[in-house]
Amino acid sequence: MAKTGFTLPNQWWGKLIGGIIGLMRGGLTGLIFGLFLGHMVDRFLSGLGGASRTRNAFFGAMFSTLGHINKADGRVTKAEIAAAEQLMRRLGLTEDERQRAIRYFQKGKEGDFNLEATLHEFYRHSMLRHELRIMFIELLLEAALADGNLSQPEQAILMRACTVLKIPAAIFSAMLRARQGGGSYQYSQQQTAPNQGLGENQAYATLGLKADASAQEIKRAYRKLVSQYHPDKLISQGLPEEMMEMSKKRVREINAAYDKIKTSRGIK
Repeated sequence: MAKTGFTLPNQWWGKLIGGIIGLMRGGLTGLIFGLFLGHMVDRFLSGLGGASRTRNAFFGAMFSTLGHINKADGRVTKAEIAAAEQLMRRLGLTEDERQRAIRYFQKGKEGDFNLEATLHEFYRHSMLRHELRIMFIELLLEAALADGNLSQPEQAILMRACTVLKIPAAIFSAMLRARQGGGSYQYSQQQTAPNQGLGENQAYATLGLKADASAQEIKRAYRKLVSQYHPDKLISQGLPEEMMEMSKKRVREINAAYDKIKTSRGIK
């Protein structure tokens, strides 16, 4: 039997329902608010059904941006290539995904690579997934530091990435301080206890703080970091299990740093 009538696209149901409810409750103002709220619902539902697209956008942006960063100071070193390959292994890429990641990496090295357009596409797929974008920058920074140095051009690209992905400068600064201050989270597959040999300065750096931070600042930084890196927030992102393990490891290190500071400062 042939279908008749009009079929509304899935991405419009939220707008329609939100608009009707808003109009009934608040006239024109309610209609506008309802349409906006419905739009956000549509994006959320679309995101739930688009884990595969999010995964592809993540990998494409990750490895092309990494290639762009590595090329920023003139040449790509063996250490940087090794770091990119290690990242592929840690993310559990299939052979097909690995070959695509290599092509993305090469594309990022080209002179006409459009960083902003690439990152905008990833942002579009992760608009409601702030934690995923945080992890994205975290991984890029770790890989960029593989040769033991972060040049000014490399840092400038990372800061541009933060701007496009709406990652506050304070969060990126905390990531940098954690590494410049000898934080315990290193780009390595070594399985060591997170608090093993953790010094007090390292503990503060891991939380993105300085040693003169107040007790309130310490608690606030700890809670914010645990929320950002909590693996439960990444479960539905369409990423491999290895990403969850990296997130859990980061949370363990944050907890160890906080415990170290609490013991030292007598914070309850």
